[in-house]
Parts: sequence; C-alpha cells; structure tokens
Amino acid sequence: MQSRFGRKASALLPSALLLCAAVSIHAASLPARQSLPDSPAPAQRSIEDLNYQSADAAMPPFSDSRIPEQSAFRQGLFRKGLSFRVITGVQYVQNTLNSPVSFDQQVYVGQAPYESTFIQPILVSDLRQLHLQHAQLYMGAVWNWVSWNPAGPKALQLWNLYFYKAFGKDRVELKAGYIANNMNFVGFFVGGSTSSAIQGSYAVLPFEAGMSYFPLTAPAVNLRVHGPRFTYLAVSTQRSLDPNGGPTEVARNHTGFRFIPHGDKLLVISEAGLNRAATTTAHEAWYRAGYLHNATRYTNEATGQLQAGNYCTYVLGDQQISRTSRDYPNEGLYLGASFITVPQSFNGYSRYYEARAYDEAPFRGRHGDIVSIIASRTAYSSVFTNHYLAQGKSVWRAGDSLTGSYSLRASRGSYAGLGLSYFNGPAITPRVPSALSFIANWTLFF
Repeated sequence: MQSRFGRKASALLPSALLLCAAVSIHAASLPARQSLPDSPAPAQRSIEDLNYQSADAAMPPFSDSRIPEQSAFRQGLFRKGLSFRVITGVQYVQNTLNSPVSFDQQVYVGQAPYESTFIQPILVSDLRQLHLQHAQLYMGAVWNWVSWNPAGPKALQLWNLYFYKAFGKDRVELKAGYIANNMNFVGFFVGGSTSSAIQGSYAVLPFEAGMSYFPLTAPAVNLRVHGPRFTYLAVSTQRSLDPNGGPTEVARNHTGFRFIPHGDKLLVISEAGLNRAATTTAHEAWYRAGYLHNATRYTNEATGQLQAGNYCTYVLGDQQISRTSRDYPNEGLYLGASFITVPQSFNGYSRYYEARAYDEAPFRGRHGDIVSIIASRTAYSSVFTNHYLAQGKSVWRAGDSLTGSYSLRASRGSYAGLGLSYFNGPAITPRVPSALSFIANWTLFF
C-alpha cells in the first residue's frame, strides 16, 4: 500500500504545478513600467550567462521557458544580475506483461506502478556587484519523491551550491562547492540536454563508484580546460557518496549540507574528450573517456572485508550522421555507443554496453523533438550472483533491454516523453519474468 507520505506528496503535486503556472502567467503579463528602475544591463552580458555552465549536459535556454525571456519579471532580475528558475516534472512507469506486485515485493522500476515527481528551484547570481566577469554563484534545492525509494531516493535538500568562474576567454572553467556531478561527467543525456527527458547510459555504474547525482550532492572542486580543435579535459575531486547507496546517503545527510560523513573519502574523476558542435559545414561529434577512483572503503563481496579501491572506467561516443536543416545544423540522425565497467567484487552491476540511434527534429518544423532507439546489456557481477546462488536464491546473470521513445516539445518550456522498454533480466535476484514497461514523463521549465 502506498505510504501516507506518498499520498500527501501526490496530492500536493497539482497544487505545486498550479502555483508555478500562476507565477509564469503573472510574470508574463506584468507591464514593462513595473520593472525596476535600474540602469540597463551591460551590453557584454547575456541572460544565458546565468544558465547552467561548464557541463556535459545543458539546460534549455531561458527563451525556452514558461516565463518569457523578455518578461518584466525576468528582465528585472537580470538587471540585478540574477535569474530564478523552477524545474518540475512527473514520471510514470509500469510493466505491461504481468500483473503488478505489491510495493514491498518489487525489485525493479515498474514491477509495481511507479510514480516520481520533483520540484527544483534555482537561483543564480552573475556577481556583477563584485565586478566579476564570467562568474556565477549557483544555488539550487530539490524536493524529490518516488513511490519506490531504491529508485530515488526521496529527498528534500540542497542540490547545488557552488561558485563558478571562467578564465582565459572561457578556456578554463572552475566550479567549487556542493555539486551534483551527473551533469558534469560521462554525458548521460541523449542529445546532451536535460529537456530530452531520455536517459542514455544506465546511470547506476558511475554512481555505484560514488559519483554524486540528482537529487544528491557532495562537496567538490571541478576544473574543465578547453584545448585546441574542440578537445577538453575535465577533472573533479569530490567527496564520495555513501557506499551503501542513495537512501543511506539521505538517512545520514538529510539536508545535503553535511561536509564529510564518517567513512566517506575522496573520489577523483577525470574525463578527456572531443566535443564539436554542429555547424553548416561540420557534423556534431562528441567522444569522451573517463576514470573514477574512490578511496572510500567498500564491502568486498568476495572476502566480506572493507576495502578501498573502487573505480569506474567509461568510454562513450556520439556522431551526427546526417543533417536535415541548414538553419538548425544540430538536427539530424545520430549514432552512439557506450561502455562502462566497475569491479565485480564491489558492485552488483559490473559492465554496461549500449548502442543508440536518435534523430533530433525527426519531423519538419518540430524543433526540440527527439526520437530514439537504445539497445543495452548490463552484466551482473559473478561474485554477487554466485553468492546469491549459494544462498539458494535464483538470479539473472545479465539484463538486456531495447527501448524506443519519443520526446516531444509540447510548447515553450514544456516537454513530454513516451516510451516502451523491453527488459530480459530486469533484476539480479530473484529471477523474475521479463518486462515490457510503458514510460511517460512530463517536464516544465519555468
């Protein structure tokens, strides 16, 4: 049965969405004469300087928001070097091949009807009052609710709080503070944008190795250096998340502000790649490889002892194959592939392979839409599966999936996604039947 908190959360969501919509309508309708009588913003500054910077994933521009870019509300804040944005979304997943199980019996997302929702307020300052250029103070919080906590976790806490500064004509970029690094490394989002509502790589493996991820955060210092011919190098020193996973991390660090919970050590992340944006004369290309090393002690499933040395290695590539518009050179067909590995003695999910094909703007005039087909294989650790077999449990040795989805830009700042995913071996243990899951999500950018 759904928890009392879950019922309250589901009841509160429509009210929260209506509140955001009311703010959007009011801000869009304010007359220009109500704007603050400040001096105009310097010509060299852009409102996009207040968007998410220096990352492997991008947020939509402010022009693609429910609150118009030129509204008195947004321009009034911008004259003071500020932006305020709210992102909210809902998701529903359910297996269509078998009857739902009870919530306490499910072992994968959708085995019982799965719902999730989040509200994410973000306040950013470009620090012009300190006479800084190419700088930000980025502040974000999150309320995240899921009907099945292992897939979340549930959280009401800090999401990001960091200082950002670019040097040398933006060739060197620094972030220091509390950072959710899933947007800064690996490149999880198909199409490279959070608006696509489609995950590419199965996110569990880097997070098993301690990388911070939405809705969780951790203290970190990130450095990104842009080299010649579209090359880049990105590194991070981050406090590891709890080795036992997201729900344990939240239980030990409710607000997200706790700097070093006992036992959590240093995680070092490094990534090198080539990232060339699409132009009228060149196709988009993004190739990257990275390595994570964690000094935190994990339980070695083979020995039962606590031991340091967990790591993750990844290689990914995405290449534009064709272009369908000269006015929008990024639109067209893409092919991509991924390989991610972690040690079998520390992690239940040990290898990940993926091949993907996706088309940006598959229909004329439908800018922002993405259709994708993703095939993947997740190898489960033989150390873990042998241990379960010795206990008399049934197991899958690997999980294979095929996912087709369509992400629709419904209107300015509004994105909906529909998909079907077939899973053969959807959980390590027990050996439950294969699943065909229906997935629907909706995201709003205010």
